[in-house]
Amino acid sequence: MECEFPTVNSNSEEVLDILKKIKTIAVMGLSPDETKASFYVSEYMQKQGYKIYPVYPKGDTILGEKVYRSLSEIPEPVDCVNIFRKPAAIAKIVDEALTRDDVKIIWTQVGLVNNSAAQKAKQAGLDVVQNKCLMVEHREMKG
Repeated sequence: MECEFPTVNSNSEEVLDILKKIKTIAVMGLSPDETKASFYVSEYMQKQGYKIYPVYPKGDTILGEKVYRSLSEIPEPVDCVNIFRKPAAIAKIVDEALTRDDVKIIWTQVGLVNNSAAQKAKQAGLDVVQNKCLMVEHREMKG
């Protein structure tokens, strides 16, 4: 499958601003498998002081945090939704994020693009970052 080009995306300056203002991250598809990017990226962000909310269909805890089955189950405020799910799942995740008052950022990891979902999020006032690694961008910000 060919990777869609992110036509809706934040620029480098906006990404830097986003990283400075987020404190809580719901990780959609946070696997308990330590070899998966979702695990080590989330572990890195957790070690940098961000609060991680794992969203995964199985298990009770990942990275010492309670696992939720959906974004809507998280009872605490969520600033950023970091997506490690296939592009086809992104639209549903964005729709769920838009039902919450607290979500400010939709972030899709490297290789994950859904421009129509991103446009919908942008039109609702959310910041959108597509096809970028949260960990890599954070490391670059730290210099």
